[in-house]
Amino acid sequence: MSGRVALEPFASRPFRLLFGGRLADNLASAITPIALAFAVLDLGGSPSVLGLVLACRTVPMIVLILFGGVVADRLPKYAVLVVANAVSALTQALVATLLLTHSAQLWQLAAIEAVNGMSGAFMMPAASGLTSQTVPATQLQPANALLRLGHNMSFVTGSAAGGLLVALSGSGWAFAVDAVLFAVGAALLGRIRMPRTARLEATTVLADLREGWSEFRSRTWLWVIVVQFAFVNAAMAGASSALGPVVADRTIGRAAWGLVLASTTAGMIVGGLIALRSNWRRPLLVGTLAMFLEVPVLLVLGLEPRTLPLMALAFVAGIGIETFGVAWDVSMQSHIPADRLSRVYAYDWFGSLVFIPVGLALAGPIAGIVGVRATIVGAAVVVALATSVALAVPGVRNLRRAEVPADEPDDEVRTSPTGV
Repeated sequence: MSGRVALEPFASRPFRLLFGGRLADNLASAITPIALAFAVLDLGGSPSVLGLVLACRTVPMIVLILFGGVVADRLPKYAVLVVANAVSALTQALVATLLLTHSAQLWQLAAIEAVNGMSGAFMMPAASGLTSQTVPATQLQPANALLRLGHNMSFVTGSAAGGLLVALSGSGWAFAVDAVLFAVGAALLGRIRMPRTARLEATTVLADLREGWSEFRSRTWLWVIVVQFAFVNAAMAGASSALGPVVADRTIGRAAWGLVLASTTAGMIVGGLIALRSNWRRPLLVGTLAMFLEVPVLLVLGLEPRTLPLMALAFVAGIGIETFGVAWDVSMQSHIPADRLSRVYAYDWFGSLVFIPVGLALAGPIAGIVGVRATIVGAAVVVALATSVALAVPGVRNLRRAEVPADEPDDEVRTSPTGV
């Protein structure tokens, strides 16, 4: 794929506005955890209290994300994003005011984070479902690669900016910048003008969820990958997030562990650039194969942790993560009808979010029984086995990129009740 073709999505005004809006709210989302962490600690909160405050955002998101998918399919997706960004802007402005006037209390931050979690439950399915409406089907791969590149770059930049803002001016001003960025995102997204499309008929929320579930389970390739990632996400969260710092403390040190994590992000950026210039006929096969790149870094972390090998393998793993991310979005957006896409994405997000805490919760007890390093090696085996099983399914290996609009049935859906 030439550079000119890779940038063709920017010829679409709705895509440019979506890209700009998402860039702004991703920057804000990157600043939030850093500002929140130091705000809680400055108010006397312990690490356990900080964990509870962060959990106040995650729980409402998990509970409401399926409902968020229904709303995103009922209403214009860009409008849902505008409201979600506006709510986030208001809540962050409130936190900034409380901190800058020295009247903030921990319970207030927890309550406001819960509202932000609710906002995120609507934002994620709407954003995932909107891309296919802003570009032709033939541009889905470069469009998703560009969006994910923007996402990764904004999180690298936002994390650095968040730390700098907190260090120079305090958490209050960091939250104020956060509020402005969310407001900019809402303003850009609010300028999107899309042709009217058919809305869901007046049915109950449960009926809409059942329709989304029917769409989800009727495609073997879809639910197989989600089940695969139930295991992959649980294993990766437990091994990397929970046990990785423990190993780092005993071996390479905390600073080196930070370099390893940064290498993963750098790899994701390179993976996005590769996806931008590629033209995959079978994106889901490419993306699923790329998940094997997660295995080596876990094996080295568990067996012989050294800084340079871990950095190199983390970089390669980041390429694999981003390759799968682009391939998954292209497969979803080109094969799922547009009027059900956000609900299907919501089931996908639900599976991803639910099993990450499971992995985090089980990592410690398992490590207490078999040892930290053996648990990490076991996680690598789980990732490899889950990916191998997914690849054994013909629908995953053979799914081709659809070159038709997502709201029209493609040949594979037309000829098979499972869409495979």
